[in-house]
Amino acid sequence: MAPQLTDAQWARLCAIGEPQEVAAGDYAFRTGDPEYDLILIESGALEIVRDSLGWVGEALITRMGPRSFAGELGLLNGQSAFLSARVTEPGTIRRVPRARLRRLMSEDDELCDLILHALWARRESLRKGPAALTLKLVGPRGSKGFQDLRRFAERTDLVHTSFELAPGDLGHLGEHGVTADDLPVAFVQGEPILRATPGIVADRLGLSYQAHADTLVDLAVIGGGPAGLAAAIYGASEGLSTVLLDSVAPGGQAAATSRIENFLGFPFGVSGGDLIGQASLQALKFGVRVYAPCEAVALDEVDGALEITLSDGRVVHARSAIVTSGAAYRRLDLDRWSDFEGAGIFYAATPLELRQVAESPVVVVGGANSAGQAALYLAANGCPVRLVARGADLSARMSSYLVDRLVEDPRVQVHTRARVVGLDGEAALERVRIEGVGDVDAKGLFCFIGAEPATAWLAGLDRDEEGFLRTGTDIAGAALGERWRALRREPLPFETSVPRVFAAGDVRRGSMKRVAAAVGEGSSAVASVHRALAG
Repeated sequence: MAPQLTDAQWARLCAIGEPQEVAAGDYAFRTGDPEYDLILIESGALEIVRDSLGWVGEALITRMGPRSFAGELGLLNGQSAFLSARVTEPGTIRRVPRARLRRLMSEDDELCDLILHALWARRESLRKGPAALTLKLVGPRGSKGFQDLRRFAERTDLVHTSFELAPGDLGHLGEHGVTADDLPVAFVQGEPILRATPGIVADRLGLSYQAHADTLVDLAVIGGGPAGLAAAIYGASEGLSTVLLDSVAPGGQAAATSRIENFLGFPFGVSGGDLIGQASLQALKFGVRVYAPCEAVALDEVDGALEITLSDGRVVHARSAIVTSGAAYRRLDLDRWSDFEGAGIFYAATPLELRQVAESPVVVVGGANSAGQAALYLAANGCPVRLVARGADLSARMSSYLVDRLVEDPRVQVHTRARVVGLDGEAALERVRIEGVGDVDAKGLFCFIGAEPATAWLAGLDRDEEGFLRTGTDIAGAALGERWRALRREPLPFETSVPRVFAAGDVRRGSMKRVAAAVGEGSSAVASVHRALAG
């Protein structure tokens, strides 16, 4: 967290900073500042504090002296400051603006690694101390809105604290006039946001898209799953100004995968959350601007550029785009399904969902790898599991290593040629009816029955009968009109029927629906982007 810099390293770092004389009591940056700098301390001293939050007073985080720097990981992605840096001893500081810091990190590998390691270590340390109260989420157990907030905070790696309320219990909130209709509540720097949503919180923290109308980026990546993160990382690392937009938070379906065992370089497996977390950090390293939640609702060509319209009306202007919006989970057509979403019905099996079922019996629905991985993960963490698959043979769609483990695991009961036909419970799911088995106790139903491509917003692009985007030589000839003849070329690999709009990952027709394949497609699509922009 406090790297010891050599004379040469300190000199290179100071060379890009603007000197400023400061007196005791001055602030280098304040909580809530939308734009703040990395602060180099040449002489004097600073203290990093969490400001008073109303119900709790100021807290000292750390003290810093000469030849150290003040800053945190959010600095790289435009997050507003959530701590304050106050001068305790007069001296000289140097300010390094965010843009200059990014340029240094792209040009000086040695300093980049030192700074990135320090910023990441500080972020991890802050989770366990008083800084975590700068963002406090409060909501009822099982509430979908509260789950959405927690998922957003966890996937965007925000320093935060969550408090679950028992159904009907308001805790201390009732003393301040908060009602059940006001939940969930997010406290940002002690200020309550009633009926909080990820979008509202992102706006307050500076994580939503804020670019000026005349900003034109080289590449906009729409979707933050493995394909999107790979595309953004490769694009930014090769010099393209890149933004990554996701309607929820980076991760996609991969972030919901409890264990990936066939990904190159991880012989003991890796959780989807860990893989996405490292990829997101890598994206920040190369200068990708990550915005979430930012849902794209339209993509148009205007005056030779692309315009991506977001659900709130803001517009992203780009020279090229890669669509990696993935697919949406399918639901079972059952009565009360929507009643139990977030209150017993889940589309992921991660620690967040595991906490909701707490060693209770659960049902997993699906016959592919994601269902098998979820069943094993839940069983390993104390949940008796029933795996329900419509097919007669799991090995038809599931990897053999998973089938073998499921069959051998005494904590998992496998029901093939079976369906879930009913749900029951009061405020939360309590029982599931399985055809041919009857009613079984279940605190959770984990649904992994496939997904539909998220392409309804792309009416102008050529799609197949199931909605997947056609690319390259797969595009129907009738979809290639006058604009292609004017370009005097055919669509490049991964390019859609609209020039300079590409697709990769699960959203693309013919994709392999595997994490490793999505990463390969996202990075390969960037090669075609370079060719299109150079043409």
